Amino acid sequence: MKPLVFKKSRRSTGPREPERHKLHIAKGDTVRVISGEHRGKEGKVLRVHPKEFRVVVEGVNIVKKHKRATTPNEESGIIELPAPLAASKVMLLDPKSGEPTRVRRRLDKDGTAERIAVKSGQPIPRVKAK
Repeated sequence: MKPLVFKKSRRSTGPREPERHKLHIAKGDTVRVISGEHRGKEGKVLRVHPKEFRVVVEGVNIVKKHKRATTPNEESGIIELPAPLAASKVMLLDPKSGEPTRVRRRLDKDGTAERIAVKSGQPIPRVKAK
């Protein structure tokens, strides 16, 4: 009779991908695309997807979507809308000079984290959601 051999499980032992990525960009920020087809374009961040590490920027990466009318009153056709692009392809603009900058985080006196532009040292204000 053969001895029993237990096989190892197929679980990966390496570091797991995080469920949410820490993003340097928030909704409402003005950013510039630094690489890819749309390099040099600027726009406002419309939506942030932290799980996918992607952002939707106004006027950048426009795709055409074929929409079918779901009700008889609705119109079908081709609509253009911005698609998400990787968050690593965009840089936040410095509030002082308007140039792309990296971002540091610093704790305020009251304990809230504020973002600091590396180029100028100016704090980057958070845009209030409506």
